[in-house]
Amino acid sequence: MAVPSAAQPQPAAAAAPIARQVPTPNAANPLAAKYATSGLPPKPNPANCKNEVGFNTWLASFRKQAAAEGVSARTIALALDGRTLDSGVIARDRKQGFFAQSFTDFAAKLATNNRVTNGRAQIKKNAAAFSRAGQEYGVPASVITGFWALESDFGAGMGKLPIMNSLTTLAYDCRRGEMFRKELMAALEIIDRGDMTPETMIGSWAGEIGQTQFLPTRYLAHAIDYDGDGDINLFANPTDIIGATANYMTHLGWRRDEPWLEEVIVTNDLPWDKADLAIKLPRSQWATWGVTKVDGSPLPADAMPASLMLPMGRYGPAFLAYENFNVYLQWNQSLTYAITAAWLSTRIDGAPPMQKPKRQIAVLGQDDAKELQRQLKKRGFDVGEIDGKIGANTRAAVKAMQVKLGFPADSYPTPELLAALQSES
Repeated sequence: MAVPSAAQPQPAAAAAPIARQVPTPNAANPLAAKYATSGLPPKPNPANCKNEVGFNTWLASFRKQAAAEGVSARTIALALDGRTLDSGVIARDRKQGFFAQSFTDFAAKLATNNRVTNGRAQIKKNAAAFSRAGQEYGVPASVITGFWALESDFGAGMGKLPIMNSLTTLAYDCRRGEMFRKELMAALEIIDRGDMTPETMIGSWAGEIGQTQFLPTRYLAHAIDYDGDGDINLFANPTDIIGATANYMTHLGWRRDEPWLEEVIVTNDLPWDKADLAIKLPRSQWATWGVTKVDGSPLPADAMPASLMLPMGRYGPAFLAYENFNVYLQWNQSLTYAITAAWLSTRIDGAPPMQKPKRQIAVLGQDDAKELQRQLKKRGFDVGEIDGKIGANTRAAVKAMQVKLGFPADSYPTPELLAALQSES
């Protein structure tokens, strides 16, 4: 998802839906099976990829495909006539940088006290809808408001760009074309169904719409008329926003009455190699190793599986991630975003502010991060594209080299590790 912008609130009238027959919570949705997502999106191609055909040639072919899939000629003309390649969208797609920021910097910018306060206010203001969603879907109000806050600041930063421009450009572009061709087709079906027009379909540069930033496929599969007024309105109707978000999270596997994440305190002699999202251990084992709640009280000595995450290494904040945390990673693959969203929800739920690091923690700049990736790749590790973004593959390679070199294996890339690798070369 796109980072929330500082855009001013959008007028509700700018995206008012058209009255029509729409999916309701208990009604069959014929498009749900077609557009429901399972698993992660296709892996993007390298940023320096090249398109094989020109934009106009590609667009003509896509128009034929849309017609073959049943989209009306009127909708195809309304939505695609006169579309041109938007170089600004391409530039923004290449510059995404969640992984380039430290977790603490990212969390401080996005999980603010103001969003905690506003989240609690939204829960109070929309108590009936949240209560109903909790009963029907099992998703807590704080979890829904955490995403709502990060995605659009409760509607203040939904974006104000014409979605069809963004989707047409991204569907053509070589980097994520496979994913966005499906999104563009879904957007045409939204227009064909009468939910929106090309003019009212506004949102982020990445093609997301509404206050919890649904891509078109997510909208078609999971958006519902939760208040029964005959419209689906994810731009200005809190009840529909709450219902659609809870519906989607249930699809992603949200487990009723189970935790998602909690900040904890760790000891200095923890077996650091166990701090890995891929390693799930009973909460009782973490308690045996001295992990406690942030107030110093003991963890429940039960069999609840949890992973220990150290996004800034052994000197930074520590979190236990439970099964429901997987939903956050399916919402957004960035570990930094996922932890921030999950932690913000705990704050809205009453958790205290984040613990300060035990000492100053160095953060690799982009050039050093690229050099680290080159050093790891030279040693046979698959780190993906050399882009300076510390993703899951790079963290796994860092951990493996820490073990080999006798460093504390907390998976955090440090200048000391980079220097050690360079000295071996």
